[in-house]
Amino acid sequence: MSIYELVKNKPENLIDRFIRYTKFDTQSDESTNTSPSTMKQHELAKLLYKELTEMGAKDVKYDEEHCYIYATIPASDGVKAPVIGFISHMDTSDAVSGENVKARIVENYDGNDIKLSDDGKYVLSPKDFPVLNEKKGKNLIVTDGSTLLGADDKAGIAEIMTMAQSLLLNPEIGHGEIKISFTPDEEIGEGTKHFDLKGFGAQYAYTVDGGGLGELEYENFNAAEVELIINGRSVHPGDAKNKMLNASLVAYEFQSMLPVFENPMYTEKREGFYHLIMMKGTCEKAVCYYIIRDHDMDKFTKKKELVEKIVKFLNEKYGEGTVELKMEDSYYNMIEKIRPHMHLVDNAMLAMERLGVEPINQPIRGGTDGAMLSYKGLPCPNLCTGGYNYHGRYEFAVVEEMEKTVQILLEIVGIYGEINE
Repeated sequence: MSIYELVKNKPENLIDRFIRYTKFDTQSDESTNTSPSTMKQHELAKLLYKELTEMGAKDVKYDEEHCYIYATIPASDGVKAPVIGFISHMDTSDAVSGENVKARIVENYDGNDIKLSDDGKYVLSPKDFPVLNEKKGKNLIVTDGSTLLGADDKAGIAEIMTMAQSLLLNPEIGHGEIKISFTPDEEIGEGTKHFDLKGFGAQYAYTVDGGGLGELEYENFNAAEVELIINGRSVHPGDAKNKMLNASLVAYEFQSMLPVFENPMYTEKREGFYHLIMMKGTCEKAVCYYIIRDHDMDKFTKKKELVEKIVKFLNEKYGEGTVELKMEDSYYNMIEKIRPHMHLVDNAMLAMERLGVEPINQPIRGGTDGAMLSYKGLPCPNLCTGGYNYHGRYEFAVVEEMEKTVQILLEIVGIYGEINE
């Protein structure tokens, strides 16, 4: 019997909870150089602290300085199982506004275009998003097109909270100690910057920050950031022969020496890339920002070596100091830290299979808090949430998939409870 079938005292409606959380504007902002990057994330943190306390969670803590929430669901009497954690992030992407989100439910989706805005400017269409063809008959949560939805990662928060309340309302369900945390600033890569790993106290954890139902991710990119500062020499163009050095053209020359097809436009699955994030410049000076990504560490290393080689070539060609390079690793592929603890993957797959969900194992073409936590000593794969089209106004979530995700979380808890060391 699934642990979900043992839940007699029902928790608050998952979707009501989720829609309540979407009303909080929690966008992070990498330009502020503060932690958290935006103070408005505290408003959701305060609510989650209050709700966890009221539902009876133990050791509920609110890091008022850095905006982290921690809580414990105590183990059932006599159960000594591994301590498992569940983590989601409170912030949303700054790609599209997260202010004044107007979420609504499209019931029994008929497979046709969904007009988000009244004026028809924003339309969620299966022509643009073919995954919608698989959602006919489901209930979809969408916006009015003026904002993102925030399923990344408020769906994960709502699912973890619903799981927690289910366990607390049904103490007869046997399980080990469960740890919960909600973090800020994941979208700008700083979600674990002030994470209290020791205080959290889990042996293993899952981030609940994936996409469609069944997604189970335990591989991600190795990542590096690159800044190029190119120093040119400005001379009046009428008298520039053998004198001028156009920094912007040197930047273009650098880009032209990178492999054309190792670009996000042409890559998928485990294929890595060089991505020009931003370029600005004049004849006198230019600045370029790149990110480098690859799942394979050897290929990742070779990509960085190529950048260094091109910079060396350009400095030899135009003079030492023409191109200044700053390159720094951001995070690494979590698979190296998950391999010794593959029970995390096996048990998540078992939970899905028990519930009739087909596991989808695929590499993340990005990173998660789980990748950084894995390298800090907390092995942490990533689970689905039931959300789609993240970071944009066409984001949506599937009610049935969110509900099934709660069941998956409870089933994982039950599987580890069966271990009863």
